[in-house]
Amino acid sequence: MAVYVVLSKLTDEGRKTLKAKPERVKEVNEEISKMGARVLHQFALLGEYDFLTILEAQDNVTISKVMVDLGSRGTLETNTLSAIPIEDFLTGFKS
Repeated sequence: MAVYVVLSKLTDEGRKTLKAKPERVKEVNEEISKMGARVLHQFALLGEYDFLTILEAQDNVTISKVMVDLGSRGTLETNTLSAIPIEDFLTGFKS
């Protein structure tokens, strides 16, 4: 399984939703699971981004579908990065 780091920013609509229904964050995490990815860790942030989420998914196509679905709702904008475990990264340098 591949690991992805997702930095997300709430839109105005997303902030309204979160204020009215804070539990919506966990509901979205359950929806992500139904779409084929799994939330490994999630943090609320202060600064440029509102959340940092570590996801696991089978491949780039799966995570792309999840991110398009979430983004199409109009409540958040995401920046998704593929994360390589350091041991796998270092193995790539061995001859």
